[in-house]
Amino acid sequence: MTRDKTMTADEVVGRLESGMTVGIGGWGSRRKPMALVRALLRSDVRDLTVVSYGGPDVGLLAAAGRIRKLVTAFVTLDSIPLEPHFTAARQRGAFDDLTELDEAMMMWGLTAAAQRLPFLPVRAGLGSDVLRVNPSLRTVTSPYEDGEELVAVPALRLDAALVHLNRADAHGNGQYLGPDPYFDDLFCEAADQAYVSCERIVESADLLKERGPQTLLVKRAFVAGVVEAPRGAHFTSCVPDYERDEAFQAAYARAARDPEEWRAFGERFLSGDEDAYQAAVAAFREEAA
Repeated sequence: MTRDKTMTADEVVGRLESGMTVGIGGWGSRRKPMALVRALLRSDVRDLTVVSYGGPDVGLLAAAGRIRKLVTAFVTLDSIPLEPHFTAARQRGAFDDLTELDEAMMMWGLTAAAQRLPFLPVRAGLGSDVLRVNPSLRTVTSPYEDGEELVAVPALRLDAALVHLNRADAHGNGQYLGPDPYFDDLFCEAADQAYVSCERIVESADLLKERGPQTLLVKRAFVAGVVEAPRGAHFTSCVPDYERDEAFQAAYARAARDPEEWRAFGERFLSGDEDAYQAAVAAFREEAA
């Protein structure tokens, strides 16, 4: 009989430890597992190596001083080009180490980890400053007649992965309904333990009611826990369930640039549990209406 893997966000974080390498799915300010990130902020877990196509997940963890090392291709809020907490962290030298990779190099690093390979060769990064700013990166020469030189992207092995999807069943099968998978499957497969939050947990047979089988992105064999978290990607988008909350994101970015405003923002939105957060957001929307 297939195992029931349902958990709470706090139970997921209870399995994480300081010093871990944690991959966070989504892309910029799109379908980020924000409920799990907020639960992580409520914990004592720190000194993390974070691997992420970064957005407010990286920003919030950086602002709280939880990131020791960051591996990323970018950190953006999409409609706001630079994540302000990340910018401030870079300016004050908050990270012990920052590895900036090309987007495709990130993908191949996760793919190598998913396939349990030490590295994969890729053309991405050649002729750019990626190799200059990452002197530890190596190149390899094709053993075939072409003799082409390629970048050897090291595997991005993860202790844990956190991703958010539109639907999942209790056994760990996860489904995306929007336009892009954002490599969430690779994050899960590259990790020793992967945790999926979702808008709604449904029966396995119901996963195909809204979309076809190609949307069944994450397989249960790679998932250790499933969390039902309605609006759990807020304030990022989770299309088609909801778009990005641009008004809230703007308020977040504005507060992030001023220490006094950020303290007030944190007290209002981040001082309680997830239910308190969602209630505060609902009140914010009513005030803005």
